Amino acid sequence: LAVNCLDQHVEKSPNRVALIWERDEPGTAVHVTYRELLDLTCRLANTLKKYGIQKGDKVAIYMSVSPLSVAAMLACARIGAVHTVVFAGFSAESLAGRIMDSGCKAVITYNQGVRGGRIIELKTTVDEAVKNCPSIKHVFVAQRTDNKVHMGDSDISLEEEMAKAASVCTPESMDSEDMLFMLYTSGSTGKPKGIVHTQAGYLLYAAVTHKYVFDYQQGDVFGCVADIGWITGHSYVVYGPLCNGATSVLFESTPVYPDPGRYWEVVQRLKINQFYGAPTAIRLLLNYGEEWVKKYDRSSLKTLGSVGEPINNEAWQWFYHVVGEGRCTLVDTWWQTETGGICIAPRPSEEKAEIIPAMAMRPFFGIVPVLMDENGKVIEGNDVSGALCIAQPWPGMARTIYGNHQRFVDAYFKAYPGYYFTGDGAYRTKKGYYQITGRMDDVINISGHRLGTAEIEDAMADHPEVPETAVIGYPHKIKGEGAFAFIVLKEQTAHIDHVKEELKTIVASKIAKYAVPDHILVVKRLPKTRSGKIMRRLLRKVVTEQSSNMGDVTTLDDPSVVKEILDAYQKYKEKSSS
Repeated sequence: LAVNCLDQHVEKSPNRVALIWERDEPGTAVHVTYRELLDLTCRLANTLKKYGIQKGDKVAIYMSVSPLSVAAMLACARIGAVHTVVFAGFSAESLAGRIMDSGCKAVITYNQGVRGGRIIELKTTVDEAVKNCPSIKHVFVAQRTDNKVHMGDSDISLEEEMAKAASVCTPESMDSEDMLFMLYTSGSTGKPKGIVHTQAGYLLYAAVTHKYVFDYQQGDVFGCVADIGWITGHSYVVYGPLCNGATSVLFESTPVYPDPGRYWEVVQRLKINQFYGAPTAIRLLLNYGEEWVKKYDRSSLKTLGSVGEPINNEAWQWFYHVVGEGRCTLVDTWWQTETGGICIAPRPSEEKAEIIPAMAMRPFFGIVPVLMDENGKVIEGNDVSGALCIAQPWPGMARTIYGNHQRFVDAYFKAYPGYYFTGDGAYRTKKGYYQITGRMDDVINISGHRLGTAEIEDAMADHPEVPETAVIGYPHKIKGEGAFAFIVLKEQTAHIDHVKEELKTIVASKIAKYAVPDHILVVKRLPKTRSGKIMRRLLRKVVTEQSSNMGDVTTLDDPSVVKEILDAYQKYKEKSSS
């Protein structure tokens, strides 16, 4: 794998640019050639080996997007170690949970991160996390800023060690089914699951989808603005593009720093040909108006891509007409952490084949989608809706959940035996195209980040004054979905607003800031069935104001609870608007 992403290109064209690092500070791009990236990777790999990291060992990477973080991933791959990248916005507790679940021996991090002009304390967070992680032997610390951070006994200055290391490192010989990386993702039950991807199938699938979905041509500059902490960053910032010998942009900043023209200024300056981003960012930028886009020359763009959640029609139209001037192919791509790469997208297809706005449309080579009904039967024909499953294996599919294969089987293969169940519902149009309609379980998508509502509930349940919570997703203009929390307080609780603030702090520290609920509503009790299961669909109806059709409430332990919650919601709404 390391050879496919680096050595083969270094032999043929060592001075081709592999990475363009668009740093947070505007206009300070750093170009890294394939030869330089191989040198970085080998030195980092030799440093890991020097400190006892061997084939099969797990290494956590808690870094912002940079050539060094990419080299860290490739260095692990080169020596046969397994990387688990943890998004640098996750809290110390989230990081510790992932380290403990995977049994990491080392963490690679930066002293600090920089994003949107602000400093992010990465090393401090790692210090707090590893206090509770006996498996960690070493923390490798690179310098992103000039600021000094505390260095303890097990901390190693990464750049100092790399400077001393040899720049040649023979790649470990790996089996096609050996583990390449783990990436944690949320499920409908509390604990995030470590999705396992292997060597050959994953890389093949990432590379082939990168080439054909985006029509990547040699010499193009590929701009995927995702963070490496998510699967999109793994497949379409690092592995897919590098395997194809592409030039890949690493975007460290935010869409609105220093102003809402940042993406388009970067497109102009770096002459980006393919731009791949999230609908949530498009919705955010659309609010700032067209002038921020039109200020910059976007004539280099050929393909636009959307990822992370279904794109709504308004955002699609703006992206296509304003950003792409109506002349770029726009691919709305559907896939998951578990699928390894894009599964349904408008391209590849016949030349000039129609693209319908806001629809993923066509399955990729070898992907066989099926829709299932409630009874587990395949739904034939068109103009139908059902549970989206995939009928045949494909190279990029996840192989297991680390340390819990039974959970893997239960989550993806039990609901519809013989099929992979995606967790999403879909509609097949009259012409046979696929449109994703959203999750079918208690999982929400906040700004393109998947989050199980159970995780937020578990975090809030730690508060001594809060015996019960229920969290649901509701439509949000920018984020796609937001979290809405219903909580029951102990009888004598006085300072309700204070408790709400504490709950927000708990969620931020246990998970991440983006997981904090936008709304917290105090209710006397939650709607439950006689067996004690919370009926979240009723709470969804309350929040989306469809209370006129509550559906069947006969299974409720006490149906009068519905009116109680509706009244509380109305009062909350009136108070909020005043």
